[in-house]
Amino acid sequence: MSEPVNASVVRLVEIRDTPLSIDEVMAVLDDPTDGGVTVFVGRVRDHDGGKGVQGLDYSAHPTALERLRAVCEQVAADHPVHGVAAVHRVGHLDIGDIAVIVATAAAHRGQAFDASRALIDTLKAEVPIWKHQAFADGTEEWVGAP
Repeated sequence: MSEPVNASVVRLVEIRDTPLSIDEVMAVLDDPTDGGVTVFVGRVRDHDGGKGVQGLDYSAHPTALERLRAVCEQVAADHPVHGVAAVHRVGHLDIGDIAVIVATAAAHRGQAFDASRALIDTLKAEVPIWKHQAFADGTEEWVGAP
């Protein structure tokens, strides 16, 4: 799922079922006016809550892309950034796969760090994307589901 993006600040906003690319995110934020680009990459780890994780699946509500765009626009409005990007994966992911990439570009590193932290924290709190984890002991868990 994707929709047109505002090329001026919000440069990439997508939810997709294909592998995510750090190079793609860096390319959309390439601007000679920026002294700092901060990228956060969330990967599938092999454990959670003391249990071994075998894999997981992400599901997104039909409004998730719209909500993700709103979060990106709010971060762009609240922070002195020149570029914002956020992509999240849905579907089945294995250990080590990239689940989410968020990045911001700004004139200075502190501005980019602050904006990227706000972006990932707000995305996790407000965008309706849910994680279903399968554990090595045969149990499972939904994370973030209402």
